[in-house]
Amino acid sequence: MESKRSDAPSPRDPAALLPEESVLSLDDYLDMQAAIGNRTRFEILYRLSHTDEFAPGELDEVIDVDDSTLHYHLGILRDVGLVEERVRTERDEDGTYTYYRATILGDVLLEDGIETLIRREREFRDVYDSSRE
Repeated sequence: MESKRSDAPSPRDPAALLPEESVLSLDDYLDMQAAIGNRTRFEILYRLSHTDEFAPGELDEVIDVDDSTLHYHLGILRDVGLVEERVRTERDEDGTYTYYRATILGDVLLEDGIETLIRREREFRDVYDSSRE
């Protein structure tokens, strides 16, 4: 079967796309993709990716979920490597120790994935609109 992409032949096994000494497995990458497939986690990562960092209380103010739900979703994003938790040794003026920020993997997955698709939607729609034939 001929590849739809002209740049290089596609490997039979998608795991072969990984660098020889990859730190992450194909399942790790798929877990990251699955994690942002949830609206709440996508919004958390989006907010963190477009700011420096947020304390959980600050995220509560901009995302309409209860505290336990927020922490549950932050935990999933942290477990797959899209968000990191930074703990201060001393409380800030609000009494906060813990802050969250997007990792480079989170930034790249968001920017080069979902955000690119959204920005290019019209272009894709025009190319794949079968009613124009």
